[in-house]
Amino acid sequence: MCEGILPLDRSSEIFRWLTEQSLAGVAAVVEGRIAWANARLGEMLGYRNEELIGMPAGDLVAEVDRAEVMRHIGSQVEGNGGDIRSAFRAQRKDGSRVPLEVYGHHGTFAGKPAAIGLFLDLTERKLAEAQVRHDALHDGLTGLPNRALFIDRLGRSLARTRGGKGSGFSVLVIDLDRFKLINDSLGHRAGDELLVTTSQRLLGCVRPEDMVARLGGDEFTVLLEDVPDALEAARVSQKIQRELSAPIALGDREIVVTPSIGIAHGCPDYLSAEEILRDADLAMYRAKARGPAGHAEFDPAMHRTAMAALQLESDLRRALDRAELQLHYQPVVSLATGAIVGFEALVHWNHPARGQLRPMEFVPLAEETGLVVPIGEWVLREACRQTREWQARHRGLELTVGVNLSVRQFLMSDVVDTVARALAETRLSPRNLRLELTESMLMDNAPQAVQVLAELRALGVSLDLDDFGTGYSSLSYLHNFRLDTLKIDRSFVGSWEIVSAIVNLARGLRLTLIAEGVETGEQLEVLRGLGCEYGQGYLFGRPIDAKGMEKLLSAEQGARLAPGAAA
Repeated sequence: MCEGILPLDRSSEIFRWLTEQSLAGVAAVVEGRIAWANARLGEMLGYRNEELIGMPAGDLVAEVDRAEVMRHIGSQVEGNGGDIRSAFRAQRKDGSRVPLEVYGHHGTFAGKPAAIGLFLDLTERKLAEAQVRHDALHDGLTGLPNRALFIDRLGRSLARTRGGKGSGFSVLVIDLDRFKLINDSLGHRAGDELLVTTSQRLLGCVRPEDMVARLGGDEFTVLLEDVPDALEAARVSQKIQRELSAPIALGDREIVVTPSIGIAHGCPDYLSAEEILRDADLAMYRAKARGPAGHAEFDPAMHRTAMAALQLESDLRRALDRAELQLHYQPVVSLATGAIVGFEALVHWNHPARGQLRPMEFVPLAEETGLVVPIGEWVLREACRQTREWQARHRGLELTVGVNLSVRQFLMSDVVDTVARALAETRLSPRNLRLELTESMLMDNAPQAVQVLAELRALGVSLDLDDFGTGYSSLSYLHNFRLDTLKIDRSFVGSWEIVSAIVNLARGLRLTLIAEGVETGEQLEVLRGLGCEYGQGYLFGRPIDAKGMEKLLSAEQGARLAPGAAA
């Protein structure tokens, strides 16, 4: 085919065989016209082979590319510039276009200078490339735009707003309440079906010019273009609430899923699309915190709160290394004698900037971030060490210490080893350690809980059920889990019929009782009369640090504290 390699001669059997078998189109252009072409090129362009012969080459090129293609052909005919490789849009007989790639070479045909071209149909490649681009910007399950495409569109909306164009826009972030429960209980296939149905319903709630995208998981987002005011976004949010809350058939079940929606309104003050999406996300979490099936609009206080939480998390990650955590101890006393029999260890944080923080101010954050595991191990070890030290210093005292186990700690595969190691390292007898657990912790992980509790019990530690009565309060689990102590929640102290029932229940199951939140002498007397054995609360002492507890134990050797003498 190329001059000097294979003569371009129609009589050549080899040449004829090669061009007829080729999947590529081949043509020779002489003096601007098709002098010769193989059948494959005719198929590509919708012509019979004889129709192509003599046609102006430019007629086979889309007008948009014609001038450049003809320039290349002229260069090849003249033998200038060497071989070429380029892509262009060809014009088919029916007027449609087909993308072709051409490899051009200078040659001769019938003794005349010619441009020899080998043509490849790029249609499938273009379709594949388009599919790759589509897949990169769309969610594979729902077909909705993904985060990348949404951010790009949102960025363009912001640019128009900052340029004084457009009439404003709003962003909605939508999260499905209890989706994980559905996914875990009904399976991922049902979860996927729910997500597809949700995406279809969302599309039905907005206009064609708006955008619905899936950010990932069960989180969706909506861009409302050209909204006149905030009321329009709230109206659309309410419509989404109604549509998504309608029952959905999943297999033979009908379920109801509600959305939590956060709203942020576009304004020129935003510097990036990510900032707007972040604020809508913050608003969504505010809505979710208020309860399911709600919506909330972003306000700057949310961002300040989020930044403060982020800073607190950063500080908390360094708190252990900086020795900023400290245990406080609240006495547990015998209601019959007033003697201190033990205490509950409560972790406090001496924050370098915010001062002393109580557990409720940072423990939920520790649980959320997983920091509760290393912090909990330190609390366990330090509480055991301190209790053993007091036992050695105040001989004759059989003090016990209660340590709260978090859900994350309880579910760790090495929780039993962690407890055993703390006891061994501090030389505290297992009978002096009380591990405080919650009802939800046990019931939500019942099969694992039975095994873990049996192994902890084998160590010899006491197993206490904290805040009894506020959760499941099932008689079956009290039997199955084989606990040692019930701690009556402070909310029941004063509701004496309930307390009496709990006392009788504990007596029947041979469980020890500790009443929490005892604050008055009257409460103390009633609890004594009902037969409750131990109490804990401000009447006997507030949580105090180790030095304070040391003074208390030293001043009242024998661990006796007069009723009403608050520390």
